[in-house]
Amino acid sequence: MQEIRCPRCGEVFQVDETGYEQIAQQVRDKEFDKELERRKKELLAKHEQELEIIRLQEEKEYTANINKKEAELYDKKQKIIELQAQLESNEKEKSLAITTALEEKSLEHNKETKEFESNLKQKDAEISERDKKIAELQAKLENSKIALKLAVSEAVDKKNEELSQKVTEIADLRGELKNKETESRLNEKSLQEQYEEKLKLKDEQIEYYKDFKARQSTKMIGESLEQHCLTQFNSIRMTAFPNAYFEKDNDAKTGSKGDFIYRECAEDGTEFISIMFEMKNEADETATKHKNEDFFKELDKDRNEKGCEYAILVSLLEIDSELYNGGIVDVSYKYPKMYVVRPQFFIPIITLLRNAAKNSLRYKQELQIIRNQQIDIQNFEENMNSFKKGFANNYRLASEKFKNAIDEIDKTIDHLQKTKAALLSSENNLRLANDKVDGLSIKKLTKNAPSVKAMFDSLDKDK
Repeated sequence: MQEIRCPRCGEVFQVDETGYEQIAQQVRDKEFDKELERRKKELLAKHEQELEIIRLQEEKEYTANINKKEAELYDKKQKIIELQAQLESNEKEKSLAITTALEEKSLEHNKETKEFESNLKQKDAEISERDKKIAELQAKLENSKIALKLAVSEAVDKKNEELSQKVTEIADLRGELKNKETESRLNEKSLQEQYEEKLKLKDEQIEYYKDFKARQSTKMIGESLEQHCLTQFNSIRMTAFPNAYFEKDNDAKTGSKGDFIYRECAEDGTEFISIMFEMKNEADETATKHKNEDFFKELDKDRNEKGCEYAILVSLLEIDSELYNGGIVDVSYKYPKMYVVRPQFFIPIITLLRNAAKNSLRYKQELQIIRNQQIDIQNFEENMNSFKKGFANNYRLASEKFKNAIDEIDKTIDHLQKTKAALLSSENNLRLANDKVDGLSIKKLTKNAPSVKAMFDSLDKDK
């Protein structure tokens, strides 16, 4: 038996071991629940605090990075604005120079007009003065007719002498003119003979080419023009285009291809010009004559599929066309950055486009650098967003796991409470069974069994 003192009244009472264990178990369960609840709250508070610290640090770093990148982006935008302003300034300077030149021309024209008007007025004044002088001279002549008659006779003699000299000079000039005419006829005849010789050579060359075309198939005619252009380019490749790429277009994945592709890059690898070439020719006896326009659409398609900036048709079609025989023809009104040239302008068109592209190379390189930096900023933002998304996902998973752990702890507590209740119930049943065993007697066992009771009574009598 155990003694327990009541903390309120001070009364001492005794309980058996079973009762004492039950009371101690109740105290322990309450303390355990209280301690478990306290630890649970501490863990939750600590977890929330750590998450809050991590979140604040991430927000601080993210804000700092965003501010830094915004500053860099602002600087890049300022550089772009400066470059655009510089380009606009160059355009304005060109326009101003043209305007100034026109104004100067206009001023010079006005100045010349004013000078002409002043000269005209001066001439009018001189004419009026001369008229006055003529009137005075006429008056003087009227007054001195006799003196003039004497002077006339002297002048006639003098004029006769001068006239004879003039006649001699004219005869000499006529002789010289005759010699010049003879020399001119000889030169004309010589030039005519040279022209006839050249014309004869041209006719022979035309006949040769006609015969050459007649002996070739349509494919061979086109390939001869391609070979001509390739030979022209290779003859000056190392001197004029040492770093250029000029090769046949052999990629027909898209169903069609051009004849040649020209590309050239700067030392840093930046491509500043690319051209798609198409060579077209046909025999003179071909029944259906093609036009240059028939090939514009396909050439523009090939240019776009191969990523070229310009498209050039080197053509011998429409050989009598004044438009195409005049030089380089710009057909950008139909297809952007497209030109038609004769074979003799094959090298000049490459040179013109290449030099024009080289002038803008520095701006292309700067814009490419800025584009790469913007791509880096976008990649950084994508990485940051990916990190935020991953962090949020991990936080969500950790929160779910933590919640699941708390739920499992609650379930374990409930299960322990049920186990505890079952054990208490089992202990109570054992106590009742023990009480029943303690109260078991022969009298109770034979209460409703008189024969068994008689047997026990006979045994007691024998004892």
